[in-house]
Amino acid sequence: MGCNAIQNTLYPLDNDEFVIAFGSCNRQDQENHLWDDVVANKPSVWIWGGDNIYSDTDDLREMRKDYEEQRYQNGYKEVRKSMDIIGTWDDHDYGLNDGGREWAFKDQAQELFLNFLEVPKHDPRWNQKGVYDAKTYHTPQGDVKIIVLDTRYFRSPLTKNLGDDGKRFMPNPYGEGTILGEVQWAWLENELNTSQASFNIIVSSIQFLSNKHGFETWGNFPSEVEKLVDLIKSSKAERVIILSGDRHISEFSQINISDLDYPLIDFTSSGLTHTYEAFSGEQNPYRVGEVVKEKSFGLLRLNLKNYRATLQMIGDGNKVLNELEQAY
Repeated sequence: MGCNAIQNTLYPLDNDEFVIAFGSCNRQDQENHLWDDVVANKPSVWIWGGDNIYSDTDDLREMRKDYEEQRYQNGYKEVRKSMDIIGTWDDHDYGLNDGGREWAFKDQAQELFLNFLEVPKHDPRWNQKGVYDAKTYHTPQGDVKIIVLDTRYFRSPLTKNLGDDGKRFMPNPYGEGTILGEVQWAWLENELNTSQASFNIIVSSIQFLSNKHGFETWGNFPSEVEKLVDLIKSSKAERVIILSGDRHISEFSQINISDLDYPLIDFTSSGLTHTYEAFSGEQNPYRVGEVVKEKSFGLLRLNLKNYRATLQMIGDGNKVLNELEQAY
């Protein structure tokens, strides 16, 4: 189905549920054993959460070849046939590890990314800077809106950590730097302010809540975190859930926010073909439950009748590795 699905298509529900699958950190040169499990759950949409291929290069022919290798893998071909596909990128498919706005080849990389997603030529992303996008899925019982952010194209430089604690970055001084850039922030504000959807899913390639690990996170830009929280509150958008990747581990994080009558969840799902198998723990003040370091993808079952969300980490053999339920 790809990105050619018509915006006003009416998507059927399964037991009143709209099903979304997503994942990140996928090496095109390694076999992904999860695609059959993705298809078995019959999601309406697959979301690429970033690092969809590993192609840290300024050789665009090499990056194109890496995308083609992924596109025609047997398991992924079944995904392409059976569900809508949307997504964002992270650093390894952007072309530069930990890269931001300084990457000289970002426009060329964007063209290859849009080709990989089979984005129609009339789509605004072909004429905009950055790969951010929003799509509303209509169902018989209400809408689900998926807002896909670009945390690479506009992102300001990170502050390197000079200490010996193993952390790569430290937070910028409050108010310095941006993740989304002025134009994307204005776009996001409009998307949330005008949303009539029953659920609003925000996709960020990097974690939003977990902020103590010293790698890439929204927490490296404290004022940007505050700005998004304030926007979620002021927009009155219903039932916002954040999806993230990047970390080679999967975890649930959540925070209670004043003036928001539900906890804000950040569901991190990473990775699809390789994980941080030696993970032995790290501080995350917002974590709920245990970290999963097995290969997995994320599954969201959004009940549009009773307004419940079931969030699952699914491993090989369709095994549920972790689960979180939230009533709204």
